[in-house]
Amino acid sequence: MKRILSAPLIVLAMAAAHASNEPTEKDAIAMVEKGAAYIKQHGKDKFIEKVAAKDPDFIQGALYVDIRDLASGIVLAHPVNPTIVGKDLTDVPDASGKKYRREIIELAAKKGKGWVDYMYKNPTTGKIEPKTTYILRVGDAVLEAGIYKK
Repeated sequence: MKRILSAPLIVLAMAAAHASNEPTEKDAIAMVEKGAAYIKQHGKDKFIEKVAAKDPDFIQGALYVDIRDLASGIVLAHPVNPTIVGKDLTDVPDASGKKYRREIIELAAKKGKGWVDYMYKNPTTGKIEPKTTYILRVGDAVLEAGIYKK
């Protein structure tokens, strides 16, 4: 009888362990704040180099920081999708039609920090999924780190 009961418990324990490896809102905030501290100590240009180089301090699995210019909306560095660097995607909507990048810039300009929800392609699953991103204004830039909602 013990064998039969232990197998489901093992499956539950493995599922719980996997779920705990998923980044949380707290992880996203911590990574953005780490990026802000780096900028304050070393400057924005050095931070952009770190992000572009996929420094492990700023990309950990599905969690990463990217940076955009507050005034223009242009992406300054992105560790997962470098093809969007140098582009203004402010008015390009997500899969549901929401102009979430515009919302990110407006939130950064008005409040300096907060959360923005939208739909985005999860690189792990390849599917469009709900995502929430924590943003923080640092000078004339916006740092962003998001997590997929389950």
